[in-house]
Amino acid sequence: MDIFNALTMVGGLCLFLFGMNIMGQALERRAGNSLRNTLEKLTSNKIAGFLTGLGVTAVIQSSSATTVMVVGFVNSGLMTLRQAINVIMGANVGTTVTSWVLSLGGISSDNVFVKMLTPTAFTPVLALVGIIMFLFVKDSKKKDTGAVLLGFSVLMFGMETMSSAVSGLSEVPEFQKLFIMFKNPLLGLLVGMLLTAVIQSSSASVGILQALTVTGQVSIGAAIPIVMGDGIGTCVTAIFSGIGAKREAKRAAVTHLLINAMGSIIWVTVYWIIKVIFKPTILDSSATFVSIAIINTGFKVLNTALFLPLSGALEKLVCKLVPDSDMVEEDVELDERLLFTPTLALQQCRAKETEMAKYAQEALCNSISSITGLTSELAENVRKKENACDHYEDILATYLVKIGAEHLSDSDSEQATMLLKLLGDFERISDHAVNLIESAEELRDKKLVFSEEAANEFSVISSAVSEILSLAIESFVNNDIEKASCVEPLEQVIDDIKERLRTNHVKRMRNGECGIEMGFIWSDILTNFERVSDHCSNIAGCVIDTADHNLNLHETLSNFKLNNKSFETRYRDFAEKYRV
Repeated sequence: MDIFNALTMVGGLCLFLFGMNIMGQALERRAGNSLRNTLEKLTSNKIAGFLTGLGVTAVIQSSSATTVMVVGFVNSGLMTLRQAINVIMGANVGTTVTSWVLSLGGISSDNVFVKMLTPTAFTPVLALVGIIMFLFVKDSKKKDTGAVLLGFSVLMFGMETMSSAVSGLSEVPEFQKLFIMFKNPLLGLLVGMLLTAVIQSSSASVGILQALTVTGQVSIGAAIPIVMGDGIGTCVTAIFSGIGAKREAKRAAVTHLLINAMGSIIWVTVYWIIKVIFKPTILDSSATFVSIAIINTGFKVLNTALFLPLSGALEKLVCKLVPDSDMVEEDVELDERLLFTPTLALQQCRAKETEMAKYAQEALCNSISSITGLTSELAENVRKKENACDHYEDILATYLVKIGAEHLSDSDSEQATMLLKLLGDFERISDHAVNLIESAEELRDKKLVFSEEAANEFSVISSAVSEILSLAIESFVNNDIEKASCVEPLEQVIDDIKERLRTNHVKRMRNGECGIEMGFIWSDILTNFERVSDHCSNIAGCVIDTADHNLNLHETLSNFKLNNKSFETRYRDFAEKYRV
């Protein structure tokens, strides 16, 4: 093997790793909502969690990526530690799919149908289809499909390049001695661990080992401990992802390390005992692409069979290793680890924006109560919730801009746009709640009270505002188009009520029933109510727009009012319900 063969091998390795990376990223984007829906259905059931981890990893071709996502979910409160343990074990088995795909490179036969299964036959076809879809098709999902095919083609081409480049090593005595050394279980375990830790992919390290089998010098006895060492090395990514995270997320990362490290040590010990006592001759035979895939799958399945029944005990052990702290942890509200999977990052954003929306709703409801029954506790509660909404707006806006920098599918792009647009509406509703608190404080300080007629009018309009806010928030939280459709008619009714109440108050002032100071406060209250209903209209319109894949809010609201019998019916119903 000369310098040119070495350069070819390096080039093949680079193509192999690049293809695996491109394919994995495109598969994540292509999976999109399916990936999110799968993770949303997680339960504490062991088998459900295990199958989820297996399925997701089989799709995105990376147990490290799945585990990092799991750490992010636990850190964000989207998943419990017990759920995470089961998913991590499933991810370990799911990653073996790659080795079976790569084993196709070992097929050899004169039969034309069998030859069609070899990468040299079908990879060029996949590359052609992929480049056409990637360059000439506008649909983003089809582009991602093209990227998957291209990534797979580059991966397989890199694999073949590596295999052909290292074939000359079979004649190098030093290389033969090297793999004789690896028959030592501890040394093989260490080599596999270091290789995977460096390239941060157990699938890639197993693929490299498969490529080396063409030399004929890699024995099954040497391959087994190397594959087991891969399991420990792949934990590096998860451990890094746990740095700076909450306690539960650190526990998830440590769990991954324990499962793989303890499993590797236990099974390599079993392997060493079998080797010493029984001395099976198969260990001296040359490994092949398929035998490496079998070893990899067998080890992962045995490891899962060992730890899956012990998940409860494993959880207790991890809790002892990473104990509870008396110190209050800083609330890391948005985990940037999920930015590598935009669909899931958006799910996290939606959960946090839902919290923000409910804070704004609670603040406004409390501020309405304060107009007729102000207490220091109510005022403090409203101001705290308004500060929280300000904080949510800052962190969510920054995070959503970062998500927007990623390559998003059309549906994810629409979701990100909606979440970004609605931030201002939720934040402004909380601002109006504080304005109402200030009006209540002014009423108290100036010892002003509503007349009986004004009190009745306030009861009517405040009830209408509470209902429109409830409809808008529920339409956003539950993506309820029916409730969103009720918002605009009620908003129109509130506008009409506001004008009527303002006129009525002017009449009371002329009759000497109310003073000028009460008039200013009354006007401020009505203005805040009207603006809250306007923000509710924006929220509902945005929900409808996103469902219709149309982001023109003004057009949606205009069309909703014109020649719409449903709008007219609802308007009449609300006008009757809130008659002054």
